[in-house]
Amino acid sequence: MWLVSELGRSCQLILLNRNKNLIMAIQANDLRKGTVILFEGAPCKVMEFHHHTPGNLRAMVQTRLRNLLSGNSFEHRFRSSESLEVVILEEHEMEYLYSDASHHHFMNTENYEQVSLTRDEVGDIEDWFIAGLKIYVEFYNGIPIGVELPSSMVLEVIETEPQMKGATISNLNKPAKLENGVIIQVPPFITAGERIRVNPNESRYMERAK
Repeated sequence: MWLVSELGRSCQLILLNRNKNLIMAIQANDLRKGTVILFEGAPCKVMEFHHHTPGNLRAMVQTRLRNLLSGNSFEHRFRSSESLEVVILEEHEMEYLYSDASHHHFMNTENYEQVSLTRDEVGDIEDWFIAGLKIYVEFYNGIPIGVELPSSMVLEVIETEPQMKGATISNLNKPAKLENGVIIQVPPFITAGERIRVNPNESRYMERAK
């Protein structure tokens, strides 16, 4: 089934394959961090990229890709005008339940079905898992292959240096340990026991929770 795309100048076609994954055609020059492409038949996420024009040669796009099926990362260079297939992964909202020695377990919030992902499939974001956390699990051809964290989380600061007298927002930040064990930098006026809003994807303080 073919659908006409209105998503941008470089987007040519979107097709719906038999396994519910959307495939979109773009040029390598329009790759962005986090984009998932089909590379040698496997879904690969763009972890890093930069444009490169060596002298009078054709413009290139240097990328670091991670194979979402194997977990392996590798470098690859594309011609800037090269046509690539971008995969729009199927996503389902799920609730984090628990972890064991090898897997993390999640429950679909709509039908209550449970899925499991290995620690390699999840990667470093496992540090942010906390009971009851709502996340999105990504599926490729019906198989869970990754997790997308929410854009913000509210967590309690359980340990940080005491507030310095006269501290302002312009002062240097200080480390703070959150209830899930993650350590981030926070403004000097934040104290232990406060609840703050953070961006887990960037490990960044956003504001005091209201």
